[in-house]
Amino acid sequence: MEKQRLVVIGAVAAGTKAASKAMRENPNLDVKIFTKEEHISYAGCGLPYYIGGVIKEKNELVVRTPEIFKREQDIDIFIKHEVTKIDTNAKKVYVTNIDTQEQLEYGYDKLVMATGASPIKPPLENIKLKNIFTLRSVADAFEIRDLVDAGKVQKAVVVGGGFIGLEVAENLRHRDVDVTLIELAPHVLPPFDEEIALLAQAHMQEKGVNIVTGEKVLGFEGKDEFVSKVKSTAGDFEADIVVLSIGVRPNVKLAVDADIELGTTGAIKVDEYMQTSVKDVFAVGDCAENINLVTNQPAWYPMGSTSNKTGRIAGYNVVNSDKMDSLQGVLGTTIVKLFDMNAAKTGLSERDARRAGMNIETILVPATDKAHYYPGNKAIITKLIVEKASHKILGAEIIGSGVVDKPIDIIATAMTLNAKLEDLTKLDLAYAPPFSMAMSSTIMAANVMLNKLNNKIDTITATDLQDKLKYNQVNIVDVREEEECFISSIPGSLNIPMNALERRSSELHKDKETVILVCKVGKRAFLAYLKLKQQGFENIKVLEGGINAYPYRVE
Repeated sequence: MEKQRLVVIGAVAAGTKAASKAMRENPNLDVKIFTKEEHISYAGCGLPYYIGGVIKEKNELVVRTPEIFKREQDIDIFIKHEVTKIDTNAKKVYVTNIDTQEQLEYGYDKLVMATGASPIKPPLENIKLKNIFTLRSVADAFEIRDLVDAGKVQKAVVVGGGFIGLEVAENLRHRDVDVTLIELAPHVLPPFDEEIALLAQAHMQEKGVNIVTGEKVLGFEGKDEFVSKVKSTAGDFEADIVVLSIGVRPNVKLAVDADIELGTTGAIKVDEYMQTSVKDVFAVGDCAENINLVTNQPAWYPMGSTSNKTGRIAGYNVVNSDKMDSLQGVLGTTIVKLFDMNAAKTGLSERDARRAGMNIETILVPATDKAHYYPGNKAIITKLIVEKASHKILGAEIIGSGVVDKPIDIIATAMTLNAKLEDLTKLDLAYAPPFSMAMSSTIMAANVMLNKLNNKIDTITATDLQDKLKYNQVNIVDVREEEECFISSIPGSLNIPMNALERRSSELHKDKETVILVCKVGKRAFLAYLKLKQQGFENIKVLEGGINAYPYRVE
């Protein structure tokens, strides 16, 4: 019996995952993978850590080699072979051997497109100078590491403050490189909301990264064909290397030329089975469109986790056309380590939810990742975004020096299973002092959100307070002890310790400006709120997260 032929275009995460799963489902397949790259199945997300020396050896980045695939699974991988055309009518792919320029063609019964994404490289002045990198391949990582190891990099400029840009900046600082990061948006981590992103930004600056936001790179200057300077709207910055991390675009030219439909995001449109608009052609990984589980609208998440999931599903469906597996959508769950701080996100940000026209409520709640009395406990801050009417959880962002992957995964799981806020408060989570608080940070945040939704507390966010401070519209009362306020406090605030609040409440005006109550994390401010309510104060609010979560200037 003639073997069914599977051709896969692309051999990093999604392509090799699809091929491997298909071969496990049907060991009699004839599987061929074509990639124009020299390296396959490499850990793209680990590239910044190789530069920083956290990952010591090159071979640690390469998960598997073509020889291993052939020996263990009888999968043929052709490196440095570029697929130049797909003929979906004849079911053929046309391939160029990059080394020899030999033109080849191969037939297929099923085709999986895992063509990935390419880094955005704008047509800036002198962008072709040497030592300007994009860090999309292992070759870039190897070259940057070699330059750093050789002592040829004293100053670096990173363009773009997303995940990869920040990770590169951190790892270059670990190598004692002077790093400037330039971000066009008002803050780093653009997918996150401002009050969370600014905390990360401040931490990066404390660690020695010079961060320039709201400014644009205009071009480059060079010396002997090598980059020496970055020109921007904020001025010029000297650089021995430049790393561009300003985003990626899905590689869809092969699909367009083959009349395979694209989605509204610009990536290849697929259904829940990873099938494209053309029969027997699947698309996976960074070249394929996704569905956002919250909005049920097309989205695009070029991430390793999504690539592996979609690759596995396509590989299964290539063989099992009568009982296909499906992926209803994804949440865009992500996490990043920034020196001693961690940040994670799932679902919609507040900004995204409001843009989508949703009627939402948000809350920001500090906590610790372990019992507060247990040695080694560290602070984390949780932001929840919830739909007001239904109490549906729309998203979450968590940041801090403590463990954030566990709580963000709990929330992502709850969202995937359509849990509501009340369900989150009742989760039976593991507790012991070395691992969690008795009421975990997730449950605590959900309970505070319920209080807010039930009008038991009125709060104000740090960003809203910052806006009001510009116009002197508020009266800030810090209810911490005097010695705490000496360490840091919001400019213009009045210190009335909570135990003195009742006898000094006459210093506040019930009918004038809003009274904003502030403490370290919000708990004492809430108790002060209840006391003032009993005394007839109406126009009062609690600053969410307190001083610990306040991302703006304190004195």
